[in-house]
Amino acid sequence: MNEWSDEQLLALVANGEVAAFRALFERYGGRVTGFCVKLLGDQAVAEDACQETFWRIWNGAHTFDGQRGNFQSWLFGIARNLAIDTIRRQKQMPAAVMADGRAAPIEQAARVDAGIDVAEMAWTSIQQQQVHHALAELPPEQRDVIEWIYFQGMTRREIAQEKNIPFGTINTRAQLALEKLGRALRANGYGLEE
Repeated sequence: MNEWSDEQLLALVANGEVAAFRALFERYGGRVTGFCVKLLGDQAVAEDACQETFWRIWNGAHTFDGQRGNFQSWLFGIARNLAIDTIRRQKQMPAAVMADGRAAPIEQAARVDAGIDVAEMAWTSIQQQQVHHALAELPPEQRDVIEWIYFQGMTRREIAQEKNIPFGTINTRAQLALEKLGRALRANGYGLEE
């Protein structure tokens, strides 16, 4: 099954094929865990997020829509959303965890939460939506390269080797995508340098 595409494997997963699911997990489990570690900063929590991501893949394989993006974008989008949910849950806990692992008193946790700038969080959310919209406007091959580099943490060489795309093509797609993103974001009022 190693030679099968992600989408072919996912179609089998939608029909309950455990071997196809195992192949997808072997292909992406380590990268999803690494991605979650970067977002969450905790190996055990990241492993839980990875397991939940693949549980959702197993249960929701039939909902995948190839017209909206490729499998990797869908997979890492699920992982990212789970990591964000985990971070939000941690911020809602009544006690903060100190560096030595002990729980801080509730009053101290309240002081930590009081430092959150709601306006900054709202602005960040708006910016993320604008970036997401700008990414959606890119041609699929350029969007894929940006997602592989910036959301999955792959190097351009890794992309060229894994996707069997010439290294120069990866560089060109990345450059064109970044130029288009820059123009789109400047049009939304971002003060990006030329």
